[in-house]
Amino acid sequence: MDAHKTAHAHRHSHLWLVGVLGIVAGLLLFIYVPTLPAVSGTMLLFAGFHVVGGIVLLASLTLTAGSRLVRRLHRPSPDTYDFGWAPAWRYGPWIAALILAAAAAALLVAAPPYWPVAMLSTLLAASSFAGGLVARTASRYDHAILPMVDLLTGPDDSVLDAGCGAGRTTIALGRAFKQGRITALDRFDSDYIEGGGRRLLERNLQLAGLIDRVRIEPGDLTALPFADSSFDTAVSAHAIDHLGPHKEQGLREIRRVLKPGGRFLLIVWVPGWAMFSLANVLSLLLSPKRDWRRMAASAGFVLDDEGMFNGYWFALLRKPAV
Repeated sequence: MDAHKTAHAHRHSHLWLVGVLGIVAGLLLFIYVPTLPAVSGTMLLFAGFHVVGGIVLLASLTLTAGSRLVRRLHRPSPDTYDFGWAPAWRYGPWIAALILAAAAAALLVAAPPYWPVAMLSTLLAASSFAGGLVARTASRYDHAILPMVDLLTGPDDSVLDAGCGAGRTTIALGRAFKQGRITALDRFDSDYIEGGGRRLLERNLQLAGLIDRVRIEPGDLTALPFADSSFDTAVSAHAIDHLGPHKEQGLREIRRVLKPGGRFLLIVWVPGWAMFSLANVLSLLLSPKRDWRRMAASAGFVLDDEGMFNGYWFALLRKPAV
């Protein structure tokens, strides 16, 4: 396995760490906290922390070791879209919110002088709860939309969806542009989308009536399997920002396969309140806007427009005509 594949395959391995931390937190709430004198002396608190600890422990075990079981239990009906996001992504922020709220309560009861820490934990719990709401939008069809920008060069553009996953952005393209052909590319090996996304992509395209307009192509964002100047337009949402040190190489490949004058809509995660609610301090490790502007310029793009969209940053980039 080469460096690009290794980086891609392991980019979400921290999900296991999050699961382990959830299990540890559940054990502490279930076993240790009820033994504290201020808690054990009150039946309501004693029972309450056992219940909360049990919920956290069971949920963390299920999401880390039994995610396939969760998917089977929550399988959507045949006539609804399924973008396959792993349960740990959809429910993890809410579990974190429960842990933080319980920790705040334990501090207020057992160690009142540490109330500022309890207050901070309460604020983080509220932020994580909001993150759970943000995460759930990823699985909904009514959020399969794109920012309103001057993207197409003509009504019959050939469009590349670079890093299509289970097809949320591909469907958004199909909803916005009624003509032209779309090529949906992905490695289809993501560990946070069920089965990598290929089967779900085909299913979702069938439901959207796009199966005849979309060509599915397996491939790597850092080495696209297309000739130079193959596409009029390209879109990449929540994909290139997962390439680690190879992000600029991904941008260079998009530029290579675009025709002169072609436009590229890039949507990525950047540090901000929405990402903090989802990933907490891990969001601080995301590349900021200035780094994306620099990488885009270094890759040979001209920045035509930019803004925020559902908590994400988008940039409308253009390959110079000459």
